[in-house]
Amino acid sequence: MSNELLDVVDELDCILEQRPRQEIHATGRRHRAVHILVFNDRDQLFLQKRSMLKDLNKGLWDTSAAGHVDAGETYADCAPRELEEELGVAAADLKALFKLEACPELGMEFIQVYQAQHNGPFQLAADEIDEGGWFPPTAIDDRVAKDDPTMTETFKIIWRRYRQIVPPAGG
Repeated sequence: MSNELLDVVDELDCILEQRPRQEIHATGRRHRAVHILVFNDRDQLFLQKRSMLKDLNKGLWDTSAAGHVDAGETYADCAPRELEEELGVAAADLKALFKLEACPELGMEFIQVYQAQHNGPFQLAADEIDEGGWFPPTAIDDRVAKDDPTMTETFKIIWRRYRQIVPPAGG
């Protein structure tokens, strides 16, 4: 994991060079990631609880699936790969929702956020995820509004932006 080769990008998300993941994180260089929000037919969102073995945000609730865009890979190629690696979902219709600009609050990652529809069951990657669960959007709204410390800052930023484009029913 720490030896993954990632693209270093500039402020416009143009590739500059490739460097190891560990070096990129240590030096705060801009790079790319994807996050996927997986909803079921009951409009509940699947959240993963990050493994205690992870180097960042261990034990915190996060988006359904996420990961770094590998060197030479596109956001669109990375999203289905991460969905399969983390949740065991080999096929899902992924819809690009929005892209967040790299900033310190997001770990200097440009993040392309996708949405998918899937009812599970999932095969959780044991080295990535300790547990997962389905949550109604209203419960997530409440937790994010209260700045729940058991959720990653990245997820809270993503959810707030998601709610700007998909407001609560009746809201």
